[in-house]
Amino acid sequence: MGKYVSITEALSVVKSGDYIVTGLGAAEGKEFCTHLHEISGNVSNVMVSNCLPMGNYEFMVNPQYKGSFVCESWFYTPSLRKAHANGNIAFIPNHLHLAATKRLHYRKPDIYVGIASTPDKHGYVSLSTSNTYEKKMIEAAKVVILEVNPNAPRTFGDVQLHVDDVDYLVSVDYPIPEIADVEPNEKDLVIGKIIAGMINDGDCIQLGIGGIPNAVAASLMDKKDLGVHTEMLTSGMVKLAKAGVITGKCKQKNKGKMVAAFAMGTKELYDFIDDNPAVEILDGGYVNDPWVIAQNDNQVSINTSLEVDITGQCSSESLGSRQFSGTGGQSDTAVGAQKSKNGRSIIALYSTAMVKNPATGEREEVSKIVCQLKQGSAVSLSRNDVDWLVTEYGAVDLRGTSLMERAHLIISVAHPKFRDQLTAEAIKLGIIVE
Repeated sequence: MGKYVSITEALSVVKSGDYIVTGLGAAEGKEFCTHLHEISGNVSNVMVSNCLPMGNYEFMVNPQYKGSFVCESWFYTPSLRKAHANGNIAFIPNHLHLAATKRLHYRKPDIYVGIASTPDKHGYVSLSTSNTYEKKMIEAAKVVILEVNPNAPRTFGDVQLHVDDVDYLVSVDYPIPEIADVEPNEKDLVIGKIIAGMINDGDCIQLGIGGIPNAVAASLMDKKDLGVHTEMLTSGMVKLAKAGVITGKCKQKNKGKMVAAFAMGTKELYDFIDDNPAVEILDGGYVNDPWVIAQNDNQVSINTSLEVDITGQCSSESLGSRQFSGTGGQSDTAVGAQKSKNGRSIIALYSTAMVKNPATGEREEVSKIVCQLKQGSAVSLSRNDVDWLVTEYGAVDLRGTSLMERAHLIISVAHPKFRDQLTAEAIKLGIIVE
């Protein structure tokens, strides 16, 4: 009990020049991050690393705290995108399975802050919703502060930590941050059905979050004995598990277990993973290692992209040079699935998007399949690693194809009204030769 301190006492540990790491998404130290700006007058140049932050925290979004705090993130959210203009927000390029090890090569944290479940009778807490990089950062940190929350799911896997290895505990009682289920639209449902048709009974799946992944999950209800080895455990997967679709009995690795690096979604998800031995939250360096992923036969990786060019390059995290999100595990899971026996990697996207025209201010429909990516765009998945590409107009298999062949294939699933234009541009660029 002597380790319990108030949030004010926990904040008093922070010194100028410190490097703080907090947990991913729902595993972040919400109370600590909410009040961090209150010590701005006492500190300067404090660096905080986060990933998918769930809160719109003052220390990172309010420009008046620019001299006190710098935020460097592995994955942007709308709050970080907006605050980027303040000048104290920066993105850390990474493949998720190397996010912790490469960051630790650069700098070790002075302080780790995150959530934990209530200590059990043996003195162990669970890191709850994430071990993407959390355990590695805790082992490297000089000071460990955990917010003990009775609402935090007690999960299994590599997330147990004894209180003897924690410096300070802060008692909190806030609801675990949720992400509402995105209701699939008409395009999502079409794409979901196409992808569901590419998944067989007994396959092992990886899904993300959003309309397309939710539509895929909803379209898998008639499948049998699916397995899960995924970066992110989602509410859609929980629904499949409750329906008996996911059993994991055909997996070669972690047989019978739903394996993830982190879980994020609705209260239904958090209730499902609480005290559930069928779910294992394991180190992201293991879960997302392509070599580990490949050890499950029939692994299917399903990811989305913002823009794809006609050679297959996927820009999934930036709009030109403007950072939008992050690479996350897209490359990890795509490469791992392709190395798996009978594995498949699928990139899904809408064929078009509504974008504001800077000249007129009006929103207009543009193709998300382009001849050349926007200047400055990050290539999240190289054309060498793209397997299947799916839009609402169909699916094309790009494995082993030449640039000219894949240009024809990719244009065939673009919106019909842009296909002639894309072909003409491809001819002009010499990608297609008549």
